[in-house]
Amino acid sequence: MIQPRQRILSIIAVSALALGLAACGKTEDKTAGQQLDSAVARTEQATSDAAKRAEEAAKSAGTRIEEGANNMGNAASNAAGNAADAVGDAATTAEIKAALVKDAELSALQINVDTKGGTVTLNGTAPSDTAKSRAEDLAKGVKGVVAVNNMLTVQPK
Repeated sequence: MIQPRQRILSIIAVSALALGLAACGKTEDKTAGQQLDSAVARTEQATSDAAKRAEEAAKSAGTRIEEGANNMGNAASNAAGNAADAVGDAATTAEIKAALVKDAELSALQINVDTKGGTVTLNGTAPSDTAKSRAEDLAKGVKGVVAVNNMLTVQPK
């Protein structure tokens, strides 16, 4: 059903059309009432078509919003997973550093420990080959360590 406002606009549009036709001096076999009815029908059809296009656009926008929300959800899940990995790597590094502090021959200040994805890299100096191997063994003994890259150099005290 057409709302009163739309009806008024339709009547104004039809009146303008009828005046335009009358001003052109065109003569048709249709009476003014028939022309008015025809113009109203065309206006109502145009209004209906516009409403259908607006509904289709709203559905399309809704689909795009839903897809965007899904993409944001996936990105948030990935970020949470990356954060959890970083926390796990930091805990592994801290545990290795604590083990190095407890060892009398190794200096935790001389050994840099980096962990990424469970792979530990040891950089710095060790006082002997035995101490270098012990540092690697300490790192391998920590839960979550999948590999150790021992880049320590031997530098006697």
